[in-house]
Parts: sequence; C-alpha cells; structure tokens
Amino acid sequence: MSTQTSSPSAAAAQALFRVALGGVLVAHGSQKLFGWFGGSGIEGTSKGMHAMGFRPATPSAVLAGLGEAGAGVALAVGLATPAAGAVAAITMGVAASVHAPNGFFATNGGFEYPAVLGLAAASFSIGGAGRVSLDAATGQVFDRPWMRLAAVAAIPAAIGVQVYRRRQALAADATAVPSVAPVVENPADPITPVS
Repeated sequence: MSTQTSSPSAAAAQALFRVALGGVLVAHGSQKLFGWFGGSGIEGTSKGMHAMGFRPATPSAVLAGLGEAGAGVALAVGLATPAAGAVAAITMGVAASVHAPNGFFATNGGFEYPAVLGLAAASFSIGGAGRVSLDAATGQVFDRPWMRLAAVAAIPAAIGVQVYRRRQALAADATAVPSVAPVVENPADPITPVS
C-alpha cells in the first residue's frame, strides 16, 4: 500500500491493526522474558524450549521473547517495519511449525493462532507501516523497497533453518543412549538380556 495514496480512513485502519498486532506480540514476548501476564519467564520458557527441541534452550527462549516483544514494539510504532515484520513472522512461523502436528484449530493446540500472527506481521514487511508511523515520519529511512524484499526473502529461509535444527535435535534425543546402564536380571550371566 502506498503511503501517499491511502485515504485517511485506510491509514487509520492500518495503524490500528499494526498497533494491535504489536501489542499482542509485546504481551507474548513479555511472558517469555519476564514472566508477565501469567508467563513462565526465561527459566520456564527455557525448559519448554528444551522439551520442544530448541537448542541451546536459554538463548532460544531469549530470542523468542525478543523476537516477539522487540518486533512488537517496532511494529506498534511503525519503525523499521520490514525488519520488524520479518522477525515477528519468523518467530511465529517457527511457533506454527511446533503446533502443526495438532492440526489447524487453536482449540486443539493447532497452528491457527501463530500462523495468523505471522502472516499479519509478514504483510507489514510487504506493505510497510503506512503514513501514521515513525517510518513515515523519518522519510522511510528504515523502510526502503530493497529492505522489504530482503525481509520477505529472509522469512522462509530463517523458518526453514530453525525447523531443520529443531528436527535434528529431536531426532538426536530419540536415538540417545541412556546414561544409566540397564539392570541385569541374572548377575551370574551378564549376557542375559533385560526384559
């Protein structure tokens, strides 16, 4: 959407949606980073990240929280919108991949909610923040056409890398040898298999 040709009502709607999306992302990132709004903070998020296959877990938790909260703030104010939208879209795309085995609907733990947030964020990477934004106020210094192209290209690439790394970690977990030796039922015959 061109910031010069949009009507005042379209500009207001675009700003309203951008601020609401940014606010939701800030709230979710704050849950991960600070434990606000019923969240588990870095420690709890790190445990969850480890269980989901994100390694190393603590840096993954911090990056997820910053990806949501930081990109949310930037989207809400409309600053560096291509990059902010891409970071949020990547974070939500990875989250959607975790929920994908549960199907589409959020009521079943599906990917519906993170996918919608990610697509909304990606739309701002493509279309910009609009004329009611810091990007517009600064003369689009951080929102150039090449930045939009780079941001949109980075989204699937970064999601793909994270999904691959997670799958590798989960596969390694599944094939890991237990660190405790099995108990032998017949000590006189150490070759007897454990049943």
